[in-house]
Parts: sequence; structure tokens; C-alpha cells
Amino acid sequence: MYLVSISIIFGLIKLLKNGFLHKFRVARFPFYSNDSPSKRKVVYVYSPQYTETCDSLSKVPNRASMVHSLIEAYGLLQHMSVVKPRVATSEEMAKFHTDAYLEHLHKISQDGDNDDPQSGDFGLGYDCPVVEGIYDYAAAVGGATLTAAQCLLDKRGEVAINWAGGWHHAKKDEASGFCYVNDAVLGILKLREKYERVLYVDVDLHHGDGVEDAFSFTSKVMTVSLHKFSPGFFPGTGDLCDTGMGKGRWYAVNVPLDDGIKDDRYFHVFTSVMQEVQALFNPEAVVMQLGADTMAGDPMCSFNMTPVGVAQCLGHVLDWHLPTLLLGGGGYNLANTARCWTYLTGAVLRQTLASEIPDHEFFTEYGPDYSLEISPSCRPDRNETKQLDKNNAIRHV
Repeated sequence: MYLVSISIIFGLIKLLKNGFLHKFRVARFPFYSNDSPSKRKVVYVYSPQYTETCDSLSKVPNRASMVHSLIEAYGLLQHMSVVKPRVATSEEMAKFHTDAYLEHLHKISQDGDNDDPQSGDFGLGYDCPVVEGIYDYAAAVGGATLTAAQCLLDKRGEVAINWAGGWHHAKKDEASGFCYVNDAVLGILKLREKYERVLYVDVDLHHGDGVEDAFSFTSKVMTVSLHKFSPGFFPGTGDLCDTGMGKGRWYAVNVPLDDGIKDDRYFHVFTSVMQEVQALFNPEAVVMQLGADTMAGDPMCSFNMTPVGVAQCLGHVLDWHLPTLLLGGGGYNLANTARCWTYLTGAVLRQTLASEIPDHEFFTEYGPDYSLEISPSCRPDRNETKQLDKNNAIRHV
């Protein structure tokens, strides 16, 4: 993809001028392979209480239970260390979020008051409705991601998973895009206690704006987001020219895409970017957000991906052999989201999963085919023309 290579070249030239390449060792790693005999130490953050709390989120009701139940039905829990998450304290959430925001969230959470005149100032309303117990939900999600990050710091696992996390839109002082707490930012900050350079990779359908904003002025965290970018599509940020600010200039990489992209092209774009990012930034740890709203059949009706393509991208990152925190995110076809994250869990564990959905509590949600596979639709891929147009624009920068 020319637009990707050209944007990376612009950044590379700038980095070279700043002497960046003289600071760090350049290293490359092989692509992901299912043939590798070694087993990864994987931590899976779960408790019945945590899942019940996450099920209460109105935009994705019972999704956490569906995901966990399918993972359990495939027998994957026996291959992972299951760790009970703790609840984040207000002090821990205040590492990123403002005291005023957290205090207001706590206040309205007690009675579900949706008429508080201050709520609008904190982004609470239509897409982030006020419901009773929402502060407890935010603390649970934030705590689960902090638990996963701490497991990496303690070397309890090489990979840590919190599929109920990944709420990447929340800002320090406001909720946004169904996100009340930015657990991804909290996880990155926790990893930064030990690791000098942390890479954030976001393959959700939507731009990871909250995470990028949080680290836009630092060179210690690089953010990479591949996402749909078109007029009127939320959040409206993440254009190719958005590359960070101040000391963080060139440490934000955005890959705007159009509707209909499928596995092969997406993987080509992903690897084109990530090979350069890994070599230049040389991260010591990775946080990867794997929103499943890119799947064919998602109500967003945008990308045309399958779990196989996302697993290829994930495998490319895992083959760097770095401490890696995996988070969920979007995904509004609940059955397909469970399919995707279960398939990815199997890929992390190098376990081959049967096509037939096993009998379990939510079995009937997977009809009429009761298959783990997600088939792409006939939706046209609109990316090629858009990319050529952007190439021409970039050449005249």
C-alpha cells in the first residue's frame, strides 16, 4: 500500500534527522507460524462477578458471558492461568482520569440520575448513558486490565488477556463512545512502571482516539491505529496526517481505511506498517486492542474481516516475543464477537478449534449454522481508489 509506505517514509526521515535510529537496536522477527512447538504462558483475567458486572453494559448486554462461555466450551481454560481481577481504586483510575470526572461518575452511579445538569460536561448522555452502578463497572474494567498488566510485570505470563476491556475512547475528563474508563491507558501506564517503551496497537473499527490523545506528547508510548475514516463516522479523528505533537511527533501512526476491506489486504497493510514500527520504535511491551466490530456481519456494516485475518495480525505481533496485553473493544454482533475472541484465544494458545460450536449455555445464539467460522459478505472493497487518491495528495505535501 503506497499510502502506508509513504507516510512511514516521511516519519522515518524525521526520525533520522533527530538521530532516533542511533539510540535503539534495530530488530526484525519472523511472521507468525502455527508450526512453532513452544507454548506461551498465557494469563486469562476472569471471575464470575467481573463477568456479571460487564454483562450489565447496555450497549453489549451479556457479551462478556457469551465470550467466556464459548472459550470455556472449547476447553481453552485448561491451557491458561485464570486470574481473578481486582477492582481499581479511585487513586489508580486518577492516574489518567481527573478527580472531577471520577467524583461525578461516582455520584451519579449511586442512583442512576440521568438528569444531573453536569453530566453533559463529562460526556455522559446518549452514547454513554447514566445507569446505576456505572462507577463500579468502570472500576471493575480498569482493575481487570491493571491485573493483567501486573501479571506481565510479575512474569506470570507472556500474554495477558482481558476481553472485557479495551474501551479506548474515554478521555481523561469525559466518557465517550460507550467508554466510561480508558482501561487501555491505565494498562499502558502500569507497564510503563517497568518498560521504557510501550507500543499500543489498535485494530478496532474505530480510531483509538482516547489512547492517542493520552500519549500524543510523549515519545515513550507509540500508538498505531488502523480504522475506518470517513466523513461523519465516529470519532472523526485519525487521519494520515495525525502523527502526535511536541516530543510525541511521529509517535502516533494512523492508517485510515474505507469500507469493505478483507483479510488479505488488511494483513498486507498491517504488516507493512508494523515491520517499520517495530524496527524503529523497538518496543519493550505491547498493548493490543482487538475490537471485533471489524467482523463481517457486525451491525456497523463497514469492514469485511474474519477472525482468521485478525489472528494473522495478532500472530505477527506475538512473534516479537514481548510481554503483550490483549484487550477487547467494539463488537456489536455478540455471537460473532464471541467467535472472534475465542478464535484469537485459540490462536494465542496454538490450539486448533473444531468448526462446530460446542454445546454450552449460549449455543442457540450461533444458529443457523452453529459454526465458529465467519464468512465474508459480498460487500465491495472501497479501499483501492481511496488509497490512490491519498497517494497523490501525499506526494504534494
